[in-house]
Amino acid sequence: MSKMMTYAEAIDLGIKALGEGEAVDRLMALKAQLAKRGSGKKGLTKTQKENVELKARMAEILANGGMTATELAGELGVSCQKVSALLKQMAEANEVTRVKEGKVIRFEVA
Repeated sequence: MSKMMTYAEAIDLGIKALGEGEAVDRLMALKAQLAKRGSGKKGLTKTQKENVELKARMAEILANGGMTATELAGELGVSCQKVSALLKQMAEANEVTRVKEGKVIRFEVA
């Protein structure tokens, strides 16, 4: 699969193809705007910071034994939907493992 072209790369191609003129000036200004917009360092949002802390608490609890998402949500006092989403992220990062016991899925620290 080929890599998608970025906007900056597309603008560079347009500048090369046009050579000179007002259109080139506008493309160069547009490229500068793109560079300025993407240059700021972006940290984690408030929710992302909270999720990092919540995942750490989840890992601590799961270190004591496997639990279902519902049990974990009850223990933490947050919604089952939020816990399920975070467990999915943690499973994809190989931080927890899913263990299927009949119809029940338990999560354990990897």
